[in-house]
Amino acid sequence: MDACSPDEAVMIAIRERRSIRRYRADPVARPVIERVLAAACWSPSAHNRQPWRFVVVESAECKQKLAVSMGARLRRDLEADGAPAAVIEADLVRSYSRIVSSPMLVVLCLTMVDMERYPDERRSGNEYLMAVQSVAMAGQNLLLAAHAEGLGACWMCAPLFCPDVVVETLALPDDWQPQALITLGYPDETRSRTRRPAEELTLWR
Repeated sequence: MDACSPDEAVMIAIRERRSIRRYRADPVARPVIERVLAAACWSPSAHNRQPWRFVVVESAECKQKLAVSMGARLRRDLEADGAPAAVIEADLVRSYSRIVSSPMLVVLCLTMVDMERYPDERRSGNEYLMAVQSVAMAGQNLLLAAHAEGLGACWMCAPLFCPDVVVETLALPDDWQPQALITLGYPDETRSRTRRPAEELTLWR
């Protein structure tokens, strides 16, 4: 088979990447993670301020501490919602397992320290959204780079529901705002998903 061109390789990676939740126990070498993070740092960002920050969680003790503390908040929220006990326990087990069984975690964070400051709420809110979008693009680069390295990865939004818990558990700087938790490891499953065609989702004017 002929080697694909760089342009084709990018499109193939975009189409083939999947959210992987089950991993082999094999450790992920630090140079691999460093390459993945370097790719994330080449993402576009508002004003080129690069508001992303990364927390790499690799120790089993730290992963367990994070899973337990986030699980405690999840339990409290679900109990306040009046969720059935069986549903709560199932959610807790699933969340705990996904975190502690992943060889590596990357907590994707946002900081506003270098973003523009405005005196009014409208522009301040838009500036924050620009930072969120920038961090999300860095996360997408991270996922694609992980796929290119032969890793599986999955984006978890759970930190959005308990940012204070994540900050406290991981002793993060005050300005680091958790946006996502990305699990990483060598895949122990294969997944296939379809996408709606672009023509169903696009308006031309």
